[in-house]
Amino acid sequence: MEQSKNPEEFYKKLKSQLQDTSMWPTEYLYKFIVPTDDGKIAQINEIFDNMGAVITTKQSKNGKYTSVSVNVRMKNPDAVISKYKQVGEEVEGVMSL
Repeated sequence: MEQSKNPEEFYKKLKSQLQDTSMWPTEYLYKFIVPTDDGKIAQINEIFDNMGAVITTKQSKNGKYTSVSVNVRMKNPDAVISKYKQVGEEVEGVMSL
């Protein structure tokens, strides 16, 4: 997920796209890249804890980065965006795709 210089504009566009392409509530797949660090991966797990999320991880070939995929049922586009913002604020060095 490439963020422009104006994050609010980016999230506004994302919300519109989500509203146009899905019937809510729906399963949503988040993808994050973090520097390989058990603490950072645990933070992402905590953010999605008690939501019934299926979380998978995969290290890069050189082991420097880990991709974290989170498949979870979300109630609406605002809830999706809220989680993106929470992960961005709480997990240092995370990249959202």
